Amino acid sequence: MFGSIRARRETFLARKLRVLRPMFCYMLGYLFCFGLIEQWHRVHYTVIHTAVDDMIPFCDVFVIPYLLWFPYVIGAVLFLLFTDEEAYHKLCSVLAIGMTVFIAVSVVFPNIHLMRPLVTPGDDLLCGLVSAVYALDTPTNLTPSIHVFNSLAVIAAYWKWDWRTETGRVYSPRVKNAWRLFITVLGALISLSTMLIKQHSFSDVVTAAVLFVITFTAVYRHDMLLIGTGRHTRSGRPAHQFKY
Repeated sequence: MFGSIRARRETFLARKLRVLRPMFCYMLGYLFCFGLIEQWHRVHYTVIHTAVDDMIPFCDVFVIPYLLWFPYVIGAVLFLLFTDEEAYHKLCSVLAIGMTVFIAVSVVFPNIHLMRPLVTPGDDLLCGLVSAVYALDTPTNLTPSIHVFNSLAVIAAYWKWDWRTETGRVYSPRVKNAWRLFITVLGALISLSTMLIKQHSFSDVVTAAVLFVITFTAVYRHDMLLIGTGRHTRSGRPAHQFKY
């Protein structure tokens, strides 16, 4: 009996790893391209700045939600992978489209920000974290903000999901509403953090929001999947898709 249970678990995990593979391969390609762009020093950069940026203070404490973006997005993707593949494919498609557009914009429209304050790593832990962010991510090619775009994608995915798993489990309204609230609030804090630690301009946030609305419409309203399989959606309509 235990052997059959172990075999079913291995089969389940093998399937999920197979479903994950296209997005994993995409992310390897994306990170490779991002690394190349970061090392590509241009002769001319367009300075991104708005009057709103001058009114936004620098708040080092917001480096915490900024860094939480990484487990926030990864956790959201993996949770949907293991609970509802249809919701997973839609979220991954939105993420992939947005990040691809970001790479394209960075290539054809080199941009830079000159808003970063002088931060001394030894001042305290928060300043040290901000300094580390600045060191790892140059102030170039930052529009539209992928932090904001991906956060909006996660929020939308969990509001659009019906909170039913592939096994038939239905989450209670209390659980559903609590998690939606948590995901929305944290996503909002992450989006604000991009401006409050002076990593992004207000215009980066606006362009990310516009790009998200366009991408959301294409994926959720017209079922255009960049990362997906050939299976039908729950509604029975075949999903139009571009396989990665």
